[in-house]
Amino acid sequence: MGILIKPLVTEKVTALNEKGVFGFIVEKKANKIEIKNAIEKAYGVNVLAIRTAVIPGKPKTRFSAGRFIAGKTKSFKKAFVTLNSGEVIDFYSNI
Repeated sequence: MGILIKPLVTEKVTALNEKGVFGFIVEKKANKIEIKNAIEKAYGVNVLAIRTAVIPGKPKTRFSAGRFIAGKTKSFKKAFVTLNSGEVIDFYSNI
């Protein structure tokens, strides 16, 4: 499996796209250099900076068959990539 799992396509990240910042969900063990190389290879752009954040899993409970079932969601890592001015990544080009 590659370093890039999927792009973030939310309202907040879409607003950042206009400023040249794009979001991705990446492998938890990937470092910034590996993320930079993967994005430059996959999209053919020049990466200026990368910010990462590990999002912890949230506890979840549900009521099922007369009892509560407790668990939690998986944790994941986000990468916010700033590109050189004038460059963009088009996520919708191959739909």
